[in-house]
Amino acid sequence: MDMKIYTRTGDMGTTSLVGGKRVAKDSVRLEAYGTVDELNSYIGLLMATPGVDRNEADTLRGVQNKLFNIGAYLATDNTDNPMAEPQGLGQDAISVLENQIDLMTDRIPPMHCFVLPGGSLASAQAQVCRAVCRRAERRVITLGGECRVDPLVICYLNRLSDYLFTLARYLNHTAGVADIPWQKD
Repeated sequence: MDMKIYTRTGDMGTTSLVGGKRVAKDSVRLEAYGTVDELNSYIGLLMATPGVDRNEADTLRGVQNKLFNIGAYLATDNTDNPMAEPQGLGQDAISVLENQIDLMTDRIPPMHCFVLPGGSLASAQAQVCRAVCRRAERRVITLGGECRVDPLVICYLNRLSDYLFTLARYLNHTAGVADIPWQKD
C-alpha cells in the first residue's frame, strides 16, 4: 500500500515536529525551517536555470543536502537535549562555501560599488536565493531567542548568503553581463 500524501492531521492549523510534538503552523520554529525549505526550493530552481554549469550545480546540490539537514534539525524539539547538533553540518561545510567564494572571486572583476540584482537570468535567480537565505538566517536567529540553536546553523546560512551573492556576480561574468551598479540618484 502506498503512503498517502495527506493525513488531515494539520487541518486545524497545527503540525507535528520530529518526535511527534504538535505546534501551531505559524510558530517561530515552523517559520525558521519553512524558510529554509523555501530557500532549498529556490536553489533547486537556480540549478535548473540556464547558465548554471555542472560544477556550480554540484556545489548547489551539496548545499541542498545541508539545508535539508538544517531543516530536520530545526524541526526537532530539542528541549530535552539542548546541546543537540545538526547532522552532517560542520566547519568543513562552511569551508566548502568559503573555498568556492575564493575561487569565484579570483575570476571576477573586483567590486567597487554596491550592485543591483539582475543581469543574466541565472544571476537574478541566485540573488533571489541570497535574499531568501538572509530571511532564513533572520528566522533562525529569532528561533534562537526562544531556544538554543547550534551556532553552526547561523554561520552556515550567513556564509551561504555570501556564496550566493558571489555566485550571482560570477554567473553574470561567465554570461558576459556586467554587474549593475547601484545609483543613488
